[in-house]
Amino acid sequence: MVSMEKWEEIRRRLHFGQRVSGRVVQVPRPGTIGVFVDIGLAVGGFVDVLLLPEDAARWPTEGTEAEFEVWWVDERLQVRLKPVDHRFLREDFDEWLSRWRPGWPQELGLSVLAIDPPSYGT
Repeated sequence: MVSMEKWEEIRRRLHFGQRVSGRVVQVPRPGTIGVFVDIGLAVGGFVDVLLLPEDAARWPTEGTEAEFEVWWVDERLQVRLKPVDHRFLREDFDEWLSRWRPGWPQELGLSVLAIDPPSYGT
């Protein structure tokens, strides 16, 4: 487990939309949770089910290497990611984005410490 000091150091270096290369290391329950991604940091990456295609057969599988964007970072010791490859995004991503994260284009390049986490309607 990474220390809070190390976690804060990692967070300070990350920006929304920052591209990172990663390898999918775990897909615990396809269609229900999301995928875990090794992005070469002391903490892992995670792509939430909300961003992935409805059909779990279209999800990236373990071992898949791909590009991701930093989507969110909060108190959890992981970096939330968005796949760059549209094949791995939900089919209605653009519509969903305009509803649940309308500020995304303006957030690109900002420090992940700059704004509060999105609520996604909860």
